[in-house]
Amino acid sequence: MTNGANARPDGTPRRRGGRQTIPRPPSAVEEYETPWPLGATWSVDELTRPVIDTPAPIAPTFPEAKHSAVLLVLADGPAGAEVLLTRRSMQLRNHKGEISFPGGRCDPGESPIETALREAHEEVGLSPQRPTVVGELGHLSTFVSKSYIVPIVATLDDRLELEPKTMEADRVMWTPIAELTRPGTYHRERWGLAPVDRPLHFFHLDDETVWGATAHMLVELLSLQS
Repeated sequence: MTNGANARPDGTPRRRGGRQTIPRPPSAVEEYETPWPLGATWSVDELTRPVIDTPAPIAPTFPEAKHSAVLLVLADGPAGAEVLLTRRSMQLRNHKGEISFPGGRCDPGESPIETALREAHEEVGLSPQRPTVVGELGHLSTFVSKSYIVPIVATLDDRLELEPKTMEADRVMWTPIAELTRPGTYHRERWGLAPVDRPLHFFHLDDETVWGATAHMLVELLSLQS
């Protein structure tokens, strides 16, 4: 099973989503409430204002966790704010084909901001001098990859045309926030699995499915607008 059912309980057609293989257990329970208005969009200033004013929550971690950072980049487009996403190559061993933010492991002595900017430069050619860092979202621990992730939120004055620069990604895309809030796009699931039964979030776009840690961060960003 990759993308779940084709329609929601209210009859709204579910968007097609991508080809990502999602290891959904038979016990998964779907939920459809959203803390943001369907079809809503915001400017970059509106999206980032709560990030600037809100301290980032610190997530619980574990001894073997590897510290990482990702760069959540926003720029204004024709229909409001857009977010920069990449698709991980199918040639990778872990998280192949998944939608993610530019990011990776922190090098010794690096701050999360330095890591996020460096990784974005290496992965998509974004000069570290171009983004304006505005704050952080809540830190996140992932048990599968044993990572402690710091999401760095940044803005660009211009929606730059970027492309993959390494074998890690095979697609770079600017996704309008309005695409994330469209009817039939978002739902969350509970899988009832140890060690933590927290909700998993999904955004089914027309040609990709965003889920996992990336969707979790997007949900936090959008929820700050409610």
